[in-house]
Amino acid sequence: MATGTVSLKAIIDKFKLEVLYTPRDPKDILIAKNVINRPALPLTGFFDCFEAERIQIIGTTEYKYLESLDADVRKKHIRDLFAYKPPALIYTHGMPADEVVRAAAEEYEVPLLSMKGNTSEFTAALIAYLNVQLAPTITRHGVLVEVYGEGILIVGDSGVGKSETAIELIKRGHRLIADDAVELRRVSAETIVGSAPELIRHYIELRGIGIIDVRRIFGMGAVKDTEKVNLVVEFEPWEQGKMYERLGMDENYTDIMGIRIPSLTVPIKPGRNLAVILEIAAMNNRQKRMGYNTALEFNKKLMGQMEAEMM
Repeated sequence: MATGTVSLKAIIDKFKLEVLYTPRDPKDILIAKNVINRPALPLTGFFDCFEAERIQIIGTTEYKYLESLDADVRKKHIRDLFAYKPPALIYTHGMPADEVVRAAAEEYEVPLLSMKGNTSEFTAALIAYLNVQLAPTITRHGVLVEVYGEGILIVGDSGVGKSETAIELIKRGHRLIADDAVELRRVSAETIVGSAPELIRHYIELRGIGIIDVRRIFGMGAVKDTEKVNLVVEFEPWEQGKMYERLGMDENYTDIMGIRIPSLTVPIKPGRNLAVILEIAAMNNRQKRMGYNTALEFNKKLMGQMEAEMM
């Protein structure tokens, strides 16, 4: 499991930030923290517990406070903040950075940026973006598809039919997220989000045909960049005599980076329509998440009938 970095240029492009100063190309400046800081206390001279590796946000409160200070005191507090060399400092509401701030940024080589939007909204959006980009990540062999709004991660041995099933689902109006290699990110304590590596995004491999571009053949509506993983389905060759789930009473889970994802095992043999099976699995899984479990309801009816017959 790895945690990544995101370039400052990606953040600038994503949020359309204005670059006031940067010591080098923003694509070479890497951000590794998924949290930000509004340096209210540091601007008063209090740096205990200050985390300098976070992006610093100057909103209206911080800006007005600095304006209220004596010029020499203000200059000292600004220089003290920049001396910690945070990865970037961003002004919101389009507020200007004066010569004192620009000089400190250049002296300590701290990128200085500006944006016109609201501080709270920008902060929330930036944290959400960083949570995804910097989330702990693993790569799994499999196929990730979206079926009726449910993200289904299909796993199994090579050649078992994962990609062929994905193509059939795409033909039926569902969407491909990733084929062969699926990057899984733990974006919160409850959520795993999957995507495809950039190089193979929107491509799928079919044995005997080769690589095909799903977006070009089936259109933009057939692909999606990311999707939450709601269900893991393992394909395995049918074993004669093996007991497979018949009622769905047992709840099985797959652990992905500490998060338990509902899972199913689907046996494969000629004649089974796997695309239809996955459609039903997706709808049934959504039904369970909404509080209705068909197997439990059926069991209640069955037990009720048995009790009635015994009376």
